[in-house]
Amino acid sequence: MIMKNFFTSESVTAGHPDKVCDNISDAILDAYLSGDPTSRVACECSATTQFVLIMGEITSNATVDVKKVARDVIARIGYTDKSTGFSADDVEILIKLNKQSPDIALGVDNSFEAKQGGDDFDKLGAGDQGIMFGYACSETDELMPLPISLSHKLCQKLEQVRKDGTLKYLRPDGKGQVTVEYFNGKVKRIDTVVLSSQHDDTISTEQLRKDLKEFVIDKVLPKEYLDEDTKYFINPTGRFEVGGPTGDSGLTGRKIIVDTYGGKCPHGGGAFSGKDPTKVDRSATYMARYVCKNIVASGLASECQIQLAYAIGVAKPVSVLVNTFGTGKLSDQELAEIVQKEFDLRPSAIIEKLDLRKPIYSATASYGHFGKEGFSWEKTDKACDLKKYL
Repeated sequence: MIMKNFFTSESVTAGHPDKVCDNISDAILDAYLSGDPTSRVACECSATTQFVLIMGEITSNATVDVKKVARDVIARIGYTDKSTGFSADDVEILIKLNKQSPDIALGVDNSFEAKQGGDDFDKLGAGDQGIMFGYACSETDELMPLPISLSHKLCQKLEQVRKDGTLKYLRPDGKGQVTVEYFNGKVKRIDTVVLSSQHDDTISTEQLRKDLKEFVIDKVLPKEYLDEDTKYFINPTGRFEVGGPTGDSGLTGRKIIVDTYGGKCPHGGGAFSGKDPTKVDRSATYMARYVCKNIVASGLASECQIQLAYAIGVAKPVSVLVNTFGTGKLSDQELAEIVQKEFDLRPSAIIEKLDLRKPIYSATASYGHFGKEGFSWEKTDKACDLKKYL
């Protein structure tokens, strides 16, 4: 049967109000980890016109000037003009931070398995219950779905041409979206491109649309996937002068689909930014990506999704489910058994394997946590070991 379908994913720039909050949360996390790698951090942020609220629970031996960290992030993103309604020097910052709940700490520091006499990796229990998903596919070199990969690249280019002065009239807020047409499960073409950018009042809509097509879209999208029927919607409502937290309030963790696979894979619901690696919302999701990427890189499947589930205070996952969508060289049940044999999925083992106690998280806060070079969970160093099962 011949099947044609369309799949769409979106991304946003670092200046999007939700991403401003993600960036602040992860910068605060990194600051604490720099001073104390064992810091327990669950830091969230909300933002609106000239106001930022930083809240959560932090237990650490480090001392951090949280307000300075937040202002530095806001300035780095590009919000430095007071007239826009949100700027690093003038924003009011309110801090409401407490220590981690002793009830949570009790389960994390003394796991169920540790009470039964387990090994060192059993000592750390999961920081919460929940489900986490990982995914990889052979659609792109980075083993990510093409729609989210291209959407991220559009938004990264949008930020680049603003910061390097190519398009000086741009402001930090922006969004990108790509619809890909598939034919029998394979990428055929790009059907629709949506790109919106905040801008100042000096540029006409017509000139902005022309510039974004020339300096962003045409520089990023692969020409072999474009044709005369590809549709472009550039700032489709016209003017976009009011943006960032002034145009719409921001909140940490509200762009979790942008952060992961653009909707191609389910999401357990837990946010990443501002959380230290004892929170399996973050660390186990990174491990799930690592597992899936190595399965695909090994040739055991061309598409792989994994679901992990944890109970608070328990080190081992309560379930492991693999789905290869019919592309696996072995059954999904066999692959699930291989995963549990080849990968240690306990939080402490994940933290050690992926080296997660370092201040690496600011770099994840924009343009996705997956498909980018330089992160331990993107390595395919287990692929060779997995090939023995072919």
